[in-house]
Amino acid sequence: MKILRVNAGALTDFEVLDFFRSRGATSDPMGCIGAVTRSECEVFDYLNNSAACNQTREAICDFVKRCEKFKLANAEILNIINVRPSTEAEIDPLIERVDERFRRDEAEGPSEVCNLLNLVVEVLPPPPKSEEEEATDEQETMASGEQETMATDEQET
Repeated sequence: MKILRVNAGALTDFEVLDFFRSRGATSDPMGCIGAVTRSECEVFDYLNNSAACNQTREAICDFVKRCEKFKLANAEILNIINVRPSTEAEIDPLIERVDERFRRDEAEGPSEVCNLLNLVVEVLPPPPKSEEEEATDEQETMASGEQETMATDEQET
């Protein structure tokens, strides 16, 4: 790897993941041999299971453009893109002095923090579901299917 410009700027997790993909990184450990180093393969696996795997360059550019009204620092925007918070508790540590800079009183309409969270949910795709979440979803789907079957059976009798 050759460094073209030192400290050209911070990268989003998506950009790092995209770079590894362009170098031939895969989730298969045998597929990574020769293409990237073992540590790069591990970083690729981590990022491939984070919110970055579903993001696109267009979505990130759209998010950055629409964030201008919130007057966030570049580092704050970068952290929001990488973490993709969906609750106030997740966004508070990402924004410096959030209570001083953002209105939280909902008497005048939705708070600015809520507007920012809505923007995150609207523009940035959700992270992939973990195996535990998928198993829970399957159980809920099966349970709701059983309830519908029982309700149908009761109506027929």
